[in-house]
Amino acid sequence: MFYGKLPILLLAELVEHPSDATNARIASYILTHMGELRDLSIKELAADCYVSTASVSRFCRDIGLTDFADLRRLINNTDLKFEIASNAPSPAAQKKEYIGAVIDAIALARDSLDMRMIELLARDIEKFDKISVFGPLKAATAALNLQTNLLMLGKLVNTSLRYSKQIDYLEKADENDLVIIFSYSGIYFGYKYSQNRIHPNIKRPKIWFVTGNPLVRENDYLDCVITFKSKQDQASHPYQLQIAADLIAQSYAHLKNSAQAK
Repeated sequence: MFYGKLPILLLAELVEHPSDATNARIASYILTHMGELRDLSIKELAADCYVSTASVSRFCRDIGLTDFADLRRLINNTDLKFEIASNAPSPAAQKKEYIGAVIDAIALARDSLDMRMIELLARDIEKFDKISVFGPLKAATAALNLQTNLLMLGKLVNTSLRYSKQIDYLEKADENDLVIIFSYSGIYFGYKYSQNRIHPNIKRPKIWFVTGNPLVRENDYLDCVITFKSKQDQASHPYQLQIAADLIAQSYAHLKNSAQAK
């Protein structure tokens, strides 16, 4: 299960801006009229949103796209879907099956997360002063969870719900930055980010990647990867990422307490 690029970009605009802001109005209109916009022109979209065509063009750039043609391509290739976790005949049975699936997902994370890797990440959190935690859509809740828990432990870290801002930060970060990315499906960089933007010889941030995709491996721009077994379904997401985020905070707390006890 994975979300398309368009919901990630547009929902972030709704989170970042007041509902009457231009970008929020355009994003809201697109999301609520997706099936009607396949062949819409930039003039028609601007008129429907009561904004200028210049505002629509600026909106496209703000969310990380090249132009309106890029946006229309995304609209035409996006199909919003929701996965029903149970088809049991009664609400009580549906609840039981759904919560059972969530419990199974948590058990998978419990049995497959490598605590040695989590402890290494906790040590990096202790070592770095500049830390950012990111994730798209539901994965952002795990990032916010970790940010809050680390704050309670006296460690202030940065996050952003807007995907384009996350990418902008990654492009500007250097060797003094630690970046933790939560991505359930493992395709975080596939939405916009290109490996070609990072040259292996330049100073770059240390990136930890937490994912339920076992195929993700360390490479030129992912320094360390923490994986867990997952069915990649709606019932597993975002609970497995929340477990991972909590274990990272717990590990950091134990590390901090051990240092204070010496």
